[in-house]
Amino acid sequence: MGRPSAGSSAERTAARLAKRISAFSKEHGGAEGQIAHLGERGARIVLVGEDGGWGDVVAPDMEIAAKAVEKSGITVHEDFDGEFAAKVRTGPYEWSRMAGIQVGGPRNS
Repeated sequence: MGRPSAGSSAERTAARLAKRISAFSKEHGGAEGQIAHLGERGARIVLVGEDGGWGDVVAPDMEIAAKAVEKSGITVHEDFDGEFAAKVRTGPYEWSRMAGIQVGGPRNS
């Protein structure tokens, strides 16, 4: 038997990512996503659950990311804004880490 082709490796990677996306969707009552190009690092698939929970997965490239979201069956948005972004629910951890200094939260030093 020969070496696996790059195409079959990409398919396996997309299938693994789709499985993770589907698990997130099931855990959060459904999910939507947006794919963002990360340059040489690949592509980030931002996931937002129907319950406001959020997370992400990183794919090696945009093509694999697109295949993964297609296999998972989630709705994909062009941009992370508007009604889609408004679904994200943040908690105390996010506020203290991302905006804490600006809104009087704990200092990061």
